[in-house]
Amino acid sequence: MADLKFQKKSIPWYWAFLDWLAYIAVQKKLKDHLGLSQVRNAYTGGAAMGPDHFRFFHALGVNLKQIYGQTEVAGISVVHRSGDIKFDTVGLPIPETEIKITEEGEILTRSPSVFLGYYKNPEATEETLKDGWLYSGDRGFIDDDGHLVVFDRTKDVFTLRDGRPFSPQYLETRLKFSPYVKDSWVIGDKKDYIAAVICIDYSVAGKWADEKKINYTSYQELSQLDQIYNLVEAQIRKANKDLPESARVVKFVNLYKEFDADDDELTRTRKLRRAFVEKRYHNIVDALYSENNMVHIDTTITYENGRQAHIKSDLHIRKVADLQLSIDN
Repeated sequence: MADLKFQKKSIPWYWAFLDWLAYIAVQKKLKDHLGLSQVRNAYTGGAAMGPDHFRFFHALGVNLKQIYGQTEVAGISVVHRSGDIKFDTVGLPIPETEIKITEEGEILTRSPSVFLGYYKNPEATEETLKDGWLYSGDRGFIDDDGHLVVFDRTKDVFTLRDGRPFSPQYLETRLKFSPYVKDSWVIGDKKDYIAAVICIDYSVAGKWADEKKINYTSYQELSQLDQIYNLVEAQIRKANKDLPESARVVKFVNLYKEFDADDDELTRTRKLRRAFVEKRYHNIVDALYSENNMVHIDTTITYENGRQAHIKSDLHIRKVADLQLSIDN
């Protein structure tokens, strides 16, 4: 039903009937449990949402829409409209807003909402605001229906080994569709293959382990269990399925902790600070692009309450089974 609506196709009566049955039997109670029973329109912004997440909410009957904008343009400049939602776009510009794309693929915005400049920072203002156009720093394009497709931050776009540009955020959101994966970090700009660092969801993975009567004492120990690696690998295979070979994850490692905004690894909207984590975990990155199947960690982490913990661990590096030949060749 969700796919038919996305494609603006007519709904056959038998699908409409099955959808009604699904609503009565499952969706009504589930939406009520999630606090979504009375929601007419739901909006998501900040970090990009993957197509699998979008389909899920629309299959549940939640009218989820994407928004796009920046603080410099008063928050919102582009948004989906009901009946014109495409899960791979962010919608159409709001009234009195113009969007255009530079030859390099950067998204520009012009509207009465564009800011006048940065406070006491004329250099940054001059760099960002030119002839009334706001230079977003994002790469994207406008599709045949006039919808804006946001690719990624210009500085974050990868160049794959075959020379094609690639958005790591797109793959990261696909990996995070698994309930066992809380965060993911995809690496591979101008490298021989794509690798990933995975942060498991401790509560979900822990509950799964408890049901399987698997013993563990901490996040660190749970993350390194073979059974947990198998769960993560299964999701990686799903994410790899529709991607070109050069964009598929070939190696991955489960991190010994979750990414945390308090550690400056994430923004408050849970966007990954790539430059920071690449510097902090440079030894893991080096190991992922070596012949090693393990990387030793000896570090100290600080919790929100100020308590510190010394971490010593060996993290396993795993090749995705059906893609091992990609490395060997």
